[in-house]
Amino acid sequence: MTIEELLAREAIRDLMAKYTVSGDRLKVDDYVSCFTEDGIMESERAPGEYLFRYVGWEAIRDWQARWRDRDPGQAAVHDATFVRHHLSTCKIDLIGPDSAKARSYWVAWSDVGPDHAGYYLDEFRKVDGIWLIARRSVRLDWVSLDSLFETAIENTRAEA
Repeated sequence: MTIEELLAREAIRDLMAKYTVSGDRLKVDDYVSCFTEDGIMESERAPGEYLFRYVGWEAIRDWQARWRDRDPGQAAVHDATFVRHHLSTCKIDLIGPDSAKARSYWVAWSDVGPDHAGYYLDEFRKVDGIWLIARRSVRLDWVSLDSLFETAIENTRAEA
C-alpha cells in the first residue's frame, strides 16, 4: 500500500466521521458538504416506509432540514432525545486515484439503546482534491421492537 492510498483511505474515514457527526447533530450544511453536487442519498432493500431517495445538494439539504426545522404544532420527527450512529467494520476499496467504494456497518443508538442497524454501500469521488460521497445506499438490517424511529422517514418526506 502506498502513502497516497493510505492518505486516501484516511480522508475517506474522516469524511464518514464528518457525515455521521453532522447528521446526528443536525448540522445541515456540514452534512450536505459531504456529498458531491450530484450526490445521491438513498435507502435500498427496506420496507416501503423506510424507502427514500434524494439527489443533489438541494434535495439532500431540504430533507435534512426537515429533520430539524419543524413547524409549531407539527409532530416531532421521532421520539428520541438523542441519536448516535456508530460505524464499525469498514472496507474501503480504492478503484482509481479519484474514486473509491466502501461497505460500512452501522448501528444507531437512542434512548432505548440499540435502535436500528444496517450497512452503507458508498461510492466516493475526489473533487478538487477532496473526497466526497457520490452515492450512499443505506441498507437496513434490523429495527428494535422499541425503536423510537418508526415514523422518522415518513415524517421527513416532502409534502406532495
